[in-house]
Amino acid sequence: MKATAFWTIAPGRGELREQDLAVPGPDQVLVHTIATGISRGTERLVFEGRVPESQWPAMRAPLQYGDFPFPLSYGYAAVGRVRAGAEALLGRRIFCLHPHHDAFVAPAAMCIPIPDAVPDHRAVMAANMETAVNVLWDARPMVGERVLVVGAGVVGLLATFLLARIPGIDLAVCDIDEARRATVESFGARFCAPDEAPGDRDLVIHASASPAGLRLALSRCGFEGRVVEASWFGDKEVALPLGEAFHAKRLSIISTQVGQVAPAMRGRRGYGDRLALALSLLGDARLDTLLGPGIPFKDLPQSLGKVLSPPAGDAQPLCPFVTYI
Repeated sequence: MKATAFWTIAPGRGELREQDLAVPGPDQVLVHTIATGISRGTERLVFEGRVPESQWPAMRAPLQYGDFPFPLSYGYAAVGRVRAGAEALLGRRIFCLHPHHDAFVAPAAMCIPIPDAVPDHRAVMAANMETAVNVLWDARPMVGERVLVVGAGVVGLLATFLLARIPGIDLAVCDIDEARRATVESFGARFCAPDEAPGDRDLVIHASASPAGLRLALSRCGFEGRVVEASWFGDKEVALPLGEAFHAKRLSIISTQVGQVAPAMRGRRGYGDRLALALSLLGDARLDTLLGPGIPFKDLPQSLGKVLSPPAGDAQPLCPFVTYI
C-alpha cells in the first residue's frame, strides 16, 4: 500500500513524497486522512530549521518520519477515518498525532475517537486544545482571580475559552491585532491593546511568542503574581527585566509544555485522557472562528511557507488546516 506524505527537505522547502504503508497489525489501524491541522508556532520553527539541536529529542513528534533538521515529515494534528485494523475503531472518525499524510498506519491506542458533536475540521484543533488544557493545569487558576492572557493566537484564545468558564474570573486578553476583539468577546473576555492591558494581575498567561509580550506579562503582574509561559522561542534569546520590581513583587515565571502532563494532574491523567478531554471540549461552534484557511493537500508544498509566515500587512491566520477529500 502507498500513501502521499509531506516532507520538509530544507529551510522553507517542502515536497510531497510517496510513502510505503505497512499492513496494519492487530493493535494498529489504517487511517484515510480527512484533514490535518497546522500549528503555526511550532511548525514554523520546524519548517525554517530553527529547532535548536539541544531540543531535537524533546521536539520529536510522536509519529515523526526522518530526523531534525532535515529531511523530516512533521506534524501532530490528523483527523481521519479508520478503514482497516483494530475492530473497535473500524469505520470511526479519529484524531491522531500524525504528520501531514493522506493515509497512515498508527497504533490503535494513539487514535482517539472524535465525539459526534465535533465536526471534522474543528477536530484538527485537538492538539491545540490539549496544549490549552495543559496550560490551565500548570496555571491552576482560582475562582475570582484577576487574569490576563497576552497573545490572542490559537493557544491564547483556547486558554481564554477555558478560563472564561471559571466563576468570578476577571479576564482580559491583550493582542496587537484589533481583528481578534470579536472572538475574544464572544468567549466572554474583554479585549485590550498592549498599552491598555490592566495591571495587578494574579495570573498572566503569555502566548504571544514575542519577547515584548513576555516583558508586558511581567509588568502587569501584581504582588506574588505568576506568569505562565506558553510560548516557545526556539533558538531565539529573550532579554527580560529581572531587576526592577521582579524580586520586590516576588513574581514567578512558570514554564508549560504539552510534552508532559502537568504535575497537577500527572499520575491521575495520562496522555490519552488529556487528548480525549481536549476533543470533548471542542463541541462549541464558537470555536469555528479560529479555523482557516483551508489548504488542499496537493498545494501544501507551495502554500505552507506563506501560511506560516504571511507577508507583512496580510491577515494572520489562526489555525490553518489541510484538506484531503
